[in-house]
Order: sequence, then C-alpha cells, then structure tokens
Amino acid sequence: MSGISAARQKMVDGQVRPSDVTDVRIIDAMLAVPREAFVPESRRALAYLDLDLDVSESGGIKRFLIKPVVLAKMLQAAEIKGTDRVLVVGCATGYAAAVVAQFAGQVTATESDSALAAKATAILAQNGCGNVAVRTAAAADGDPANAPYDVILLNGATEIVPERLYGQLQDGGRLVGVFATSQPPMATLVTRSHGDFGHRALFDAYAPVLPGMERVPAFVF
Repeated sequence: MSGISAARQKMVDGQVRPSDVTDVRIIDAMLAVPREAFVPESRRALAYLDLDLDVSESGGIKRFLIKPVVLAKMLQAAEIKGTDRVLVVGCATGYAAAVVAQFAGQVTATESDSALAAKATAILAQNGCGNVAVRTAAAADGDPANAPYDVILLNGATEIVPERLYGQLQDGGRLVGVFATSQPPMATLVTRSHGDFGHRALFDAYAPVLPGMERVPAFVF
C-alpha cells in the first residue's frame, strides 16, 4: 500500500468509522476517491487530516473541502438512494460531489467561483465521475432550472435560512448542511413533506461559511 493510500485508509479507520458512520457505501466511496487529487499540489500532504482544507486559488475567495467526518456523517443522515438526484452546493474542487457520485444516480454541483468550477469539472472527469455536472452559480441560488432534487448537500455552513434551496427539494426530499444561524453551529437535516419543512439537529459541527450565505450585519445606530 502506498503512503497516500495508507493515509486514506487511516482517515477512514481513524476519523470516519469511530464517528458512527456505518453506511458501507460511504466508507467504500471515501476509500475509492483520492482526496489528494482535489487539493492543490502544495497542500496534498494535508489531504487526509481532520481539518477544513483550503483549496482556494491564490488571491481568490477562500474555499474549502469540509472535514471528512462532517461530510460522512451528513451523507449518512441524508440516506441517499441509488436513484436519487443530488445537488451539492458550494462544491469547491468537487471532492464531496465525487464521493456522492459513487452511490447516487445523478449529481449536480454548483460553485460560485467560475475558475474553481472549471477546475472541479476537470478533476471530476479525470477521476471517472461522469455522472456529475458542475455549474457556476451562487450558493444560495442552487440550481432551480434542474430542480427538484431528492437531496441537497451543503459543502459548508450557512448563516442564513436557505429558503431558495428549500424550494428546490422534491416532496420527501432532504437538505443537509451545517447551520450557523445560532450558536453552536449544528449539522441539520431538513425534510420536505407536502410543502412543510421539518428540521432535525444532528450534531455539533463547524464548517466554513459558504460565500453568499453569510449573515447580513445588523444595522447599528
């Protein structure tokens, strides 16, 4: 086993499995997808550490791959089926979309940074993820032209209630992400049923806030 393969195995065995992630499809996907391929070469030694990994272009808006364990636990809560259409919001270089693509029927990923979206498209193609379409779009906008979706995954946190994304869920659909609308931030599962939305707190979690999903500062007299 190469050093990078050993690091990937250690990530799964040391971070993901001990956090009650029991869905074998997620474990297999994280073992199959080379996270280092989605990371700038200068940071590839950090690819399998338990951190939110900066994959930004020099001088660009900060963009991250969220912690592997946070991603894995949110995917497990979403209960993605093999026939589901999934939207990954704020995909950065595409790692989360690549993981989802291993067991979902169809995946669309959005990224607000057009250069990063192009990079994600190239990396996903190089890694055999032909069932992922990447589109340049603001995180809060989602992908209304191709909605509704069975599952929407936020690859980051939101400080606002993402109502436009809620509206892009199929009846019975699920949205999962880190909600920093209050403290402490909480990974949350939102489900749509007959036009109503239920919220279930999953676990305390931190993730960088997606661009455009920041809280609007309150006006101070």
